[in-house]
Amino acid sequence: MKEIIELKLNEKFPDSILEKIEFRDELTLIVDKNKIVEICQYLRDDPELLFDMLIDLCGVDRAKRNDRFEVLYNLLSLKNKFRLRLKVRIDEKDCKVDSITSIYPTANWHERETYDMFGIIFNNHPDLRRMYMPEEFEYYPLRKDFPLLGIPGSLPLPKK
Repeated sequence: MKEIIELKLNEKFPDSILEKIEFRDELTLIVDKNKIVEICQYLRDDPELLFDMLIDLCGVDRAKRNDRFEVLYNLLSLKNKFRLRLKVRIDEKDCKVDSITSIYPTANWHERETYDMFGIIFNNHPDLRRMYMPEEFEYYPLRKDFPLLGIPGSLPLPKK
């Protein structure tokens, strides 16, 4: 299955597959962030591949100067009983990627949580707002530069 996925994606998106990682018989493809919507659409709609489920989507802070953040997309093809992980790398200076909610509606909450915790903006998201933190909170708690004990005075705490 891995070979078919690679062959089809390289044929359809020749310059968009930036890196391939195989580990413990699982395939991870690092793809161009500007093509994530088209790639997900293709993976879902191709009758041979049929990646019909987005299992999970999450953010990662790699704490590097360039391409500091990643968004991981865990896809599942029920027909083929195969999992595929896609990654896009995002630079801190342009912390945006296109939303895939139009392809996988379940991405809605995952993208909102990633925005809330990492500050990654999902373009064209139908309802991008914070889930856990107040809207006016100006920090992102899962970033590596966020203090372990929080920022004193940044959130009003309940009175005892």
